[in-house]
Amino acid sequence: MSIERPVAPDPYELMPALPAISVTSADVTDGQPLKSDQVYAEGNTSPQLSWEPGPEGTKSYVVTCFDPDAPIPSGFWHWVAVDIPADVTSLDTGAGASDDALPGGAFHVRSDFGEHAFGGAAPPEGDHVHRYYFVVHAVKEEQLGVDGSASPAVVGFNLAFKAIARGQIVGTYQH
Repeated sequence: MSIERPVAPDPYELMPALPAISVTSADVTDGQPLKSDQVYAEGNTSPQLSWEPGPEGTKSYVVTCFDPDAPIPSGFWHWVAVDIPADVTSLDTGAGASDDALPGGAFHVRSDFGEHAFGGAAPPEGDHVHRYYFVVHAVKEEQLGVDGSASPAVVGFNLAFKAIARGQIVGTYQH
């Protein structure tokens, strides 16, 4: 039995509109349940992601995973990888394991699990279906201007002013 709560809106519909970039994955099918590999208590492995190059002026990327359906007002950040070089248009399965698994000078900021790495889906048992937004943000600067101690909210604030395009793929999960 699911806990009944209103479904949160798409959090990116609340942001300023940006040009879209296409995001695909060998591990996530848009609108479909995540594989056990992307579940925290099972595989806890970040999915493979590919994206088309950002528009002219793209100098880096930020990749995030956000659950707006978490039973808290702020949602839950599962993954924030910052300063991915502009010539990179994909991340392999498992790239969220550590900063060493990311390309170039890219790094992770702390997820809401408190880790500098990807944390898989982990909705409360019996809660409704949660959506996991894997988003690629094209950024107009080589460095977003944060370090590994930044919160996901600070990264999001910077993206509000420095992102020039974004694309997403959304997986779901219910425990």
